[in-house]
Amino acid sequence: MPTGTLLIIDEETRLRQLLARVLELEGYTVLQAIDGRRGLEILEQHAQEVLVVLSDVRLPDSNGLELLPKLKAKAPDAEVILMTAYGTIPDGVRAMKHGAFDYLTKGDSDDQLLVIVERAAEKARLRHRVAELERQVGRLHSFESMIGSSPALRRAQRLGEQVAPTDSTVLLEGPTGSGKELFAQAIHEASQRRSKPFVAVNCSAFPRDLLESELFGYRKGAFTGAMADKKGLLEEANGGTLFLDEIGELELNVQAKFLRVLELQQFTKLGDTKPMGVNVRLVAATNRNLRQEAAESRFRPDLYYRLSVFTIPVPSLKERATDVPVLASYFLQYFAAKLKKRLPGLDDECLRLLQQYEWPGNVRELKNVLERAAILAPGGEPLAAGFLPDEFHVLPRAASPDADPDSVSLRAVEARHIRQVLHDVQGNKTEAARQLGIGLTTLYRKLQEYDLAG
Repeated sequence: MPTGTLLIIDEETRLRQLLARVLELEGYTVLQAIDGRRGLEILEQHAQEVLVVLSDVRLPDSNGLELLPKLKAKAPDAEVILMTAYGTIPDGVRAMKHGAFDYLTKGDSDDQLLVIVERAAEKARLRHRVAELERQVGRLHSFESMIGSSPALRRAQRLGEQVAPTDSTVLLEGPTGSGKELFAQAIHEASQRRSKPFVAVNCSAFPRDLLESELFGYRKGAFTGAMADKKGLLEEANGGTLFLDEIGELELNVQAKFLRVLELQQFTKLGDTKPMGVNVRLVAATNRNLRQEAAESRFRPDLYYRLSVFTIPVPSLKERATDVPVLASYFLQYFAAKLKKRLPGLDDECLRLLQQYEWPGNVRELKNVLERAAILAPGGEPLAAGFLPDEFHVLPRAASPDADPDSVSLRAVEARHIRQVLHDVQGNKTEAARQLGIGLTTLYRKLQEYDLAG
């Protein structure tokens, strides 16, 4: 049986009450108003409940067509059906153009009326469900949803909350796996662009010769294999936010094109000669020192200064070590529920090892470790330390005065971790990059940096 609240606005009391009775017998809750002024008052009080408004065109204080935009302004998610005793095709067309769901002639059969009302109500219900889903997504990606309360995380959150309502370009600086994309999504959801697309691009995930065409799109025939026009990711993000992760991986010629986007809000597709306007907010992220790279001509200085209008340092997990217990507990319960296991927390030794670890892969590594442990653990008791990977059981002790400082450095821990992952995947660098949560290009750079390439 249909459900929901309807509003009928009609001067004819007998007809209005008869119509209300028919709809109430179908399961609807029906509100009634004698004129436009009273209808608007009722709608203002019940804007979140009313699915459909049925209004006469000729009202004692207004015309239904003139009342229509006021009704939509009071309850944007409600559908409006206009009724008249003297229906004409031009009036019906005009009503639909002004946003009416339908235009009915009084005296039509009850069956026809009920079908139209239910169609309008279902459309309004769908709109309500979409709005609720958008609110849930917004809460999921909000600053408030971030897990942890360390001072370093709180400082980054405050900066994000301050810049979000603006259209300023934001540069997120922090190590791989620290949650830069989560910050970018939170900035988008707290902005005026939240109802528009959020498009995330990992610049290290594309071969360099394909990245430009993916970002800017191309015209048919722009190169061999371009069989049709292609919309780029920049165009997909129009009106919303474009998140460029690992922006340091962009080639210099692509950097020059993005500088034009930031300065003029326009770009040119591959194979085209005419610039295209675009309205996007850019949020970029990097794990490199772009200032230094710009000084050494490995990154365009003009683009760097345009990107760094507002910089947010996203802390590593080492900088927010007090958040490890709550993050570990959250991930463990998440994977326990996913695996349908009962894992009531972590035992003391397991928690001690997690807090002692350096976390070169940051929050992403912590998540991966807890997923692996949840799979291995039988369940029914707190997670034991024995289900953690081997590297947790051979952690370096505090250095003695004559010890080699590099043996306990973060670089050494990261190098050991990369070596271990490569060993586990039998040298498969693509799989190793996936497990480490970094791009393949970044992995090759780290292999060379740590002399692990052989």
